[in-house]
Amino acid sequence: MSSTSKDDNKVALDTAAWTFNIVTSVGIIIVNKALMATYGFTFATTLTGLHFAATTIMTLILKYLGYIQSSHLPVSDLLKFVLFANFSIVGMNVSLMWNSVGFYQIAKLSMIPVSCFLEVVLDRVQYSRDTKLSILVVLLGVAICTVTDVSVNAKGFIAAFIAVWSTALQQYFVHHLQRKHSIGSFNLLGHTAPPQAASLLLLGPVMDYWLSEKRIDAYHYTCTSVMFIVLSCSIAIGTNLSQFICIGRFTAVSFQVLGHMKTILVLILGFLFFGKEGLNLHVVVGMMVAIVGMIWYGNASSQPGGKERRNSLPSSRQEAEVGLVKSNELVEKD
Repeated sequence: MSSTSKDDNKVALDTAAWTFNIVTSVGIIIVNKALMATYGFTFATTLTGLHFAATTIMTLILKYLGYIQSSHLPVSDLLKFVLFANFSIVGMNVSLMWNSVGFYQIAKLSMIPVSCFLEVVLDRVQYSRDTKLSILVVLLGVAICTVTDVSVNAKGFIAAFIAVWSTALQQYFVHHLQRKHSIGSFNLLGHTAPPQAASLLLLGPVMDYWLSEKRIDAYHYTCTSVMFIVLSCSIAIGTNLSQFICIGRFTAVSFQVLGHMKTILVLILGFLFFGKEGLNLHVVVGMMVAIVGMIWYGNASSQPGGKERRNSLPSSRQEAEVGLVKSNELVEKD
């Protein structure tokens, strides 16, 4: 296959993966908003546990059909990932409860520099000046769109700090584990979904009661609310899978940068469905700035020297060459 054909194939697969992630992510936001706001199902942590339970069932079916092959993931790596992932989920919920919307958004924006820091320290990635500036432009644009009020207190700051670092570590580990153990997205999700489902279903009711002072067993279930729960779990299967695929293909930093496109799309969809409410001049300006930053980042990071990984050299040249082949076979670097 020629170099041009490989490049075209990579662009097509990247576009498909990202489109899949956008559709499922926006879809689950809409369904969950209806479930929580309209039907009063405010048990976010338990709902996430149900999402991973549904994802576990999907991975078992895929394994039975032969789409997931047997693979090995050390227990220590699995436990680290589950710990980071659960701290991320709980931390985000607590951060949203204890902080203003403005500070919550700022905390989410800070995941980009944290992800950059992890790649620089752990993977020895070097960014060009243009790549760094483009990331700052994206942050500026989304901040203009979303940040309207900022207030902070000690416990809210601690919750946001834990949420940001655990989320960044979780996303870094997805890409790291796929490269380290030469396993694909389906296989990695098959390893991580069951322990996440079990731990969140045990922890969820306690956390949700602490956050909302409501017991999930006292919730008045109706046919409609159950239908929305099932729909949410169904969409979550695609969301979880697409997240693993995207981080595997794009790396954690690129996933964060592209992820802010969903923020822009949610604002646009809100305008289309709910009229001009919430859409004003600073939101329009912020969207334009963020889009410019995303286009700049895509161009800057793809240029020679825009984003380079300096891996530690193995003990022999042969081991280095074998490691490079395995890494390239696993996932094409953006």
